[in-house]
Amino acid sequence: MNSGDYTYIWQASDWPEWRYDLAALALPLAAVSRAQGLLLGRLADVGMGLRDQACLMALTEDVVKSSEIEGELLNVASVRSSIARRLGVDIGALAPVDRHVEGVVEMVLDATANCLAPVSEARLSGWHAALFPTGYSGLVKIHVGGWRDDAAGPMQVVSGPVGRQRVHFEAPPAARLPLEIQRFLAWVNTASNESPLLRAGLGHLWLVTLHPFDDGNGRIARALGDLLLARADGSGQRFYSLSGQIQRERKAYYEMLERTQKGSLEVTEWLLWFLASLQRAIDQAHASLDGVLFRAHFWQRLAGAALNERQVKLLNRLLDGFDGKLTSSKWAAIAKCSPDTALRDINDLLARGVLRKSAAQGRSTSYELGAAPAKDI
Repeated sequence: MNSGDYTYIWQASDWPEWRYDLAALALPLAAVSRAQGLLLGRLADVGMGLRDQACLMALTEDVVKSSEIEGELLNVASVRSSIARRLGVDIGALAPVDRHVEGVVEMVLDATANCLAPVSEARLSGWHAALFPTGYSGLVKIHVGGWRDDAAGPMQVVSGPVGRQRVHFEAPPAARLPLEIQRFLAWVNTASNESPLLRAGLGHLWLVTLHPFDDGNGRIARALGDLLLARADGSGQRFYSLSGQIQRERKAYYEMLERTQKGSLEVTEWLLWFLASLQRAIDQAHASLDGVLFRAHFWQRLAGAALNERQVKLLNRLLDGFDGKLTSSKWAAIAKCSPDTALRDINDLLARGVLRKSAAQGRSTSYELGAAPAKDI
């Protein structure tokens, strides 16, 4: 059957016999492998405590951004607290965590920390149940922990207003899912000579194409991709977030996915895109590691300094990447103190060189971290 004889790749007579040009993928594969090695080499030199902080940062981004891709915004502090508690990483005071955040975190940590365990129908169903602890997606009751039944019609990915909706993709009929899932899981759990990185890209594409659940398919496919990437890295600890990179390139991701799902089983273009995104995710992880190291250096230089709780809280907010400009009025609001107290806190840190006035001009003076805390404080 030629590509023009069907609409979606799962309708091809040779589905799912993936084909790709290994020669065309050789250079990007080598580049990603080299980048992984450089990142792991840096992490090997920083000590366990900082590795744990880098892992916490990557996992937090993965959980938050994978949900954000689907338009669901999670509280970053809650996600970070949930992961930190489970990993045993000390981050000071923990933020409140609801059961929905706990469920998403459970799925991602199970996928990565237990990456070598077989993937079964029960495991995928458990991930789905963790994503939807109330049995609802928004206000809609869904079938949780089991395959969709298509009772309301074919599973379609659509956009646009009602009456003028555009169908981007239609998944295989629900009746095919038991066989399709069985075949997919056999592939995931069988040892192969294929590149582990390419298997991660294929596994992500394959599961999101099956779209086996009423909702949450993108997040589960990305978790499965993370599991396969963890196998490729040979480590359950994560130090980069592909979901974070996909969110930064969300439009390109959906365009590539749609083009691939309406194309042929020759998926070299998809794998090239996947590897390029992975390369950028690892590059971003290097920048994040720079931030972790700066934070550690920052507090080492401040060791023994007599700082109050307000100052510690606001400095940590700046180190986390403060949204907007930090003014004395914002300091007072966040620290729940008077404007005079806020100004005293700030002036104390200015005198130490810990803070400096921002070069940006505006109606109110704003403050940012100094180049480094002063040695003699």
